[in-house]
Amino acid sequence: MKRFLLVAGLLLGLAGTTMAHSPVDLDVIDADMAGARTQVLVLGTYHLAEHAGAFDPASLEPLLQRLEAFAPDVITIEQVPGEQCDMVMRHPQVYSVDDWKARWCFDTAPARAATGLDLPAAIARMHAMLGDWPQHPTPAQRRELAAVFLAAGDPSSALVQWLQLDADGRRAGDGLDQALVDLLGERARRSGEVTLIAARLASRLGLARLHPVDDHTGDDHSGDDGFIADGQAYGAAIQAAWDTRGSAVADAMAPGLAALRRGDMLEAYRHINAPAVLQTKVEADFGANLAHPSPEGYGRFYVGGWEIRNLRMVANIGKTFRGRPGARVLTIVGGMHKPWFDTWLGQMQGVDIVNVQEVLR
Repeated sequence: MKRFLLVAGLLLGLAGTTMAHSPVDLDVIDADMAGARTQVLVLGTYHLAEHAGAFDPASLEPLLQRLEAFAPDVITIEQVPGEQCDMVMRHPQVYSVDDWKARWCFDTAPARAATGLDLPAAIARMHAMLGDWPQHPTPAQRRELAAVFLAAGDPSSALVQWLQLDADGRRAGDGLDQALVDLLGERARRSGEVTLIAARLASRLGLARLHPVDDHTGDDHSGDDGFIADGQAYGAAIQAAWDTRGSAVADAMAPGLAALRRGDMLEAYRHINAPAVLQTKVEADFGANLAHPSPEGYGRFYVGGWEIRNLRMVANIGKTFRGRPGARVLTIVGGMHKPWFDTWLGQMQGVDIVNVQEVLR
């Protein structure tokens, strides 16, 4: 009897081990899902501000027309949400606060002075206004929401409201003082993809906002128990890994950049989103770092931070459409993110990844 129990226990243990390693096919569980599937289009983009002066913003019109025809209900952008910035500022022992302020977080102090709303209060007011947003807002409502967005650390959504005002409506009042009016005017003249593509497109479509989904909590170095004790050595190791692949990235990007400079933005965007180009870039950057034999493991640390960042960004994107069955989602993000976004967003239930090359024909 004991032998039987022992053998039976061993068999159960082996079965348990086998089951633990058996693949579970998650692709089939939404086969009978009720309701329409979510359509997600990931547009890998150049960081256009880096190419200011090399192209005429008007050359983006054919691209905007293709994206407008896709008719997204939700547009996400590579910007850190105000809520995350507020959290980071409360934990200077964990995050590089000065770095975040300089690189990723919008200064809400002027909007706080104008509206009387600190960042958490502004976020609460923002959600309340969006929850009861009329189909045809008045200019006063648009100005107020723009001011609230600025106080909530979301200047890009404030710009969306600003662009939907006519010239007479773009003035101080309803929470906007002259300093904020000037700030919005300056942002409207910027040459980055958020202004030239995302905000302009959202304004055309009559959307209330953009959705900032970036996340740098996973690739901030300061909370890792001093792992990066020597930032110079870390940077040198990453650069050394890149150098092993020579000019591969520059060669792959050259035709797209040439198209950008001659004003053929459709071709430029088809190129930066081409699988062969992305494969070359991924291997030359992350593949090179995984293969680089630094004794500290800097390359793996770098790639790990990148993947954590992308996982958290994808989760943020999922949150934007979880309550919108059948939504059409456009996510505009630096081109290198696209392979991770396509893969992980495509694993979500009820989500179809739209072929960007077909949209850009």
